[in-house]
Amino acid sequence: MKPVVIISTYPDKKSISKIAKEFVKNKIVACVNISKISSIYSWKNKVENTSEYIAIFKTTTKNKKLLKQKIKETHPYDVPEIAEINVTSINDSYLKWLIESTT
Repeated sequence: MKPVVIISTYPDKKSISKIAKEFVKNKIVACVNISKISSIYSWKNKVENTSEYIAIFKTTTKNKKLLKQKIKETHPYDVPEIAEINVTSINDSYLKWLIESTT
C-alpha cells in the first residue's frame, strides 16, 4: 500500500475541523493538517483575496477514491479543490503508522 496526500481549501476552521475529525474517526485518513492561508483567485470575473484554511489529508491508495468522494459530498464550496499529490518517498515508520491508522 502506498501513501497519498490530498489537499483542499475550506472557508473556515469550523467546517474543516468537523470533517477532519469524522474522516480520522472513520479511518478514511490517518491525519489532517489544517493551516490558515491567504488565497488570491479569480471567481465570477472578480479577483478575490480571502483567508481560507488548507487541509492536507494523509491516507493510502486503498482509501483515496473514498476520500475524494467524501470531500466532494461534504465540502461547502460549489467548486472544491481536490488535488492529489503523489508521494514518491516516505520513511518506513510513518508509512507503517499511516497504514495502521487507516485500516
